[in-house]
Amino acid sequence: MRGLALAAALAALIPGAALAESVAERLNDYPTAARADYVFACMVTNGQTREMLDRCSCSIDEIASILSYEDYLAAETVLSMRRVGGERMSFFQNAAMAENIVADLRRAQAEAEVICF
Repeated sequence: MRGLALAAALAALIPGAALAESVAERLNDYPTAARADYVFACMVTNGQTREMLDRCSCSIDEIASILSYEDYLAAETVLSMRRVGGERMSFFQNAAMAENIVADLRRAQAEAEVICF
């Protein structure tokens, strides 16, 4: 009887553990390299001090709490393609979908700037 109670208790814990893991994964879906790239670029722009390391790290954490990594990557891709130029890249300059993707990133960056800087 005691073994059944233990098995039932373990079974009840497993879905909760899986839920906690999926929440943690959802909140931290940015790869470490992507976060580091953002922090390095931010520090180049704002100064290479310990204070800027903290502020830039805060900034990418705030952006990650607002945008999924997939959305962040899409916005970064659009911005990168805009720098290339040429006729084929005009889609990234003018398309409403591309504008919306970049606008979402800009809003997240603005919110992060208010909080962290």
